Amino acid sequence: MRPAQAIHNWQADQKADPNLPEQKPEYVSAFRTLSSYARPHLWAFTLVFCCTLIAILSDLLQPFLMKIAIDDNLLSGKNDYNGLLTICAIYLGLSLSSLLFTYLQNNLLQNIGQSIVSRIRKQLFGHILKQSMRYFDRMSSGSLITHVSSDTEALNQFFNQVLLSLFRDGLTLIFIVVMMFQLDTRLALYCLILLPIIWVIAIAFRSFMRTTYQLARTRLSRLVAFVAENLSGMNLVQVFHQQKEQEKQFNERNGLYFKANIREIRTNVVFGRTFDILSNLSIAFVTWTGGNAVLGQHLEFGVLYAFITYIRQFFQPINTITQQWNTLQSATVAITRIWSVFANKPDVTDRELEPVDLQKPETDDEADERQASLPGFSLDQVKGRIDFDRISFSYEEGIPIIRDLDLHINSGELIGVVGTTGAGKSSLISLLCRFYDVKEGSIRIDETDVRDIPQATLHRLVGLVQQEPYLYSGSIIENVRMFDSSISREEVIRACEFVGADMVIKKLRNGYDTLLSERGSGLSAGERQLISFARIIVFKPKVLILDEASANLDSHTEQLIQNALHVVSQDRTTIVIAHRLSTIMQADRIIVMSHGEIVEQGNHQQLLEHDGHYKELYEHSQGNIAV
Repeated sequence: MRPAQAIHNWQADQKADPNLPEQKPEYVSAFRTLSSYARPHLWAFTLVFCCTLIAILSDLLQPFLMKIAIDDNLLSGKNDYNGLLTICAIYLGLSLSSLLFTYLQNNLLQNIGQSIVSRIRKQLFGHILKQSMRYFDRMSSGSLITHVSSDTEALNQFFNQVLLSLFRDGLTLIFIVVMMFQLDTRLALYCLILLPIIWVIAIAFRSFMRTTYQLARTRLSRLVAFVAENLSGMNLVQVFHQQKEQEKQFNERNGLYFKANIREIRTNVVFGRTFDILSNLSIAFVTWTGGNAVLGQHLEFGVLYAFITYIRQFFQPINTITQQWNTLQSATVAITRIWSVFANKPDVTDRELEPVDLQKPETDDEADERQASLPGFSLDQVKGRIDFDRISFSYEEGIPIIRDLDLHINSGELIGVVGTTGAGKSSLISLLCRFYDVKEGSIRIDETDVRDIPQATLHRLVGLVQQEPYLYSGSIIENVRMFDSSISREEVIRACEFVGADMVIKKLRNGYDTLLSERGSGLSAGERQLISFARIIVFKPKVLILDEASANLDSHTEQLIQNALHVVSQDRTTIVIAHRLSTIMQADRIIVMSHGEIVEQGNHQQLLEHDGHYKELYEHSQGNIAV
């Protein structure tokens, strides 16, 4: 039906990029995965590298200038005032250069990082949209939200913190070592003794820091899950007066998270202070060794000053890089999670068509249009005959839901489907809409197998109204026409008048421009259902399905729906699944299902006279027999 096509058009730019890297998260490293996204930004990364290089050199040349000023001017007795002014001017220029290129480096890297994360988030959302219903059956919405939000945010932190640190601090370390060897080789070799010590400390702390980090994140996740669970079930909490008990459990979880957080902070502080102590001991060692050399006139004082400055700067990038370990771990896990989503292929897919011109790639709209024009199938010429040819279906192997069902519906026929819970009524509709594919047999519309009809075309053809209608955040106008600007305001208003929703909408403060919040809160279930009926009427499907659509309506609203249904179903194949038998008593034919099979069919009077399952359901609905 057209609503689905409207969503399809609205989300056309959400489709996953065809240049996705190979989706094998268990084999592909995080860095190799990200490298495929980094390639389009190669020139930007080159600029970042150049800016970082200039910024680092501008910082590290400053102590060397001070060495020149001390040894070649002040202590040499030259008292060259102009020379000192020149050094001061160069020092100022280096400071400004460091400021400018650090600013450029940060902005360029942020732009690259945000572009990559935005692209991944876009592809991830587009990939999720393409998944079949079976995928959403086994995946919680909370997990998918975490993938789209938290996991992509972890990648954002990777570019903001880890990558910047690797660029800047890694190069800083290299150049500091080079500058120290330029100043004095013997003293530089003494300082390199520190590297194994630093490495041992980093390895020792890394494992402990990872454990504390994971503990804090696990307890935070449990705390968030507990809060979300209580918010969604707040009515039960208040009805059964569980506020104190839930508050007690919250305090326990909050206390555990607090302790884990304190442990993480304490670990970071101890790690940082250990490096500070090592830094101070190193400075003391360099001062003692270098001081003796200066007193023995084997080393210039300016060299010692520059060396002490460099040794101070030496520990800062090491500390920063090591502290980014947790962020790196988080990003690595996030990439693995995201690629596990990309690795999932939809169970239900369109039939692949060979491209018309292999040398000229077609756009998504051109591909959809060509898919929709399959030989022997034209949307405009659909009559609406539906054939279920001995179909069988199960959600899990060995647990059949529908068994060898054979049903044929004529075009324009109004069919009611009834049965007890678990009879397979909704599953039958899900198969017709191709949310799932049948295990055996086939479903045909006008002699065309639904598996041969592109999903975008099928969803324009079949209109579905469910028991719980979904409304988006936005105006009533946009909710009815599903953000399809080709549908005029007048068409929306006529559709709402047609189903009786006009009276409800006009009572709202802003009428049709009233903004609805998530899921249409503020409207009753019946009012939301009326809007969903208006949505169906606007898009004029060839086949109309009502899945328990009147279950939550009061008698007055149900009568409005019944009147609308009577007119809408004219010249349109209509299938109504209902618990309320009053909804389908006037149907051309009523199908009674039990355990995935059709046990009875006929009109209301015929089924009553048959004295079978339908009569039992009818008498039960009238209160004539005990439950």
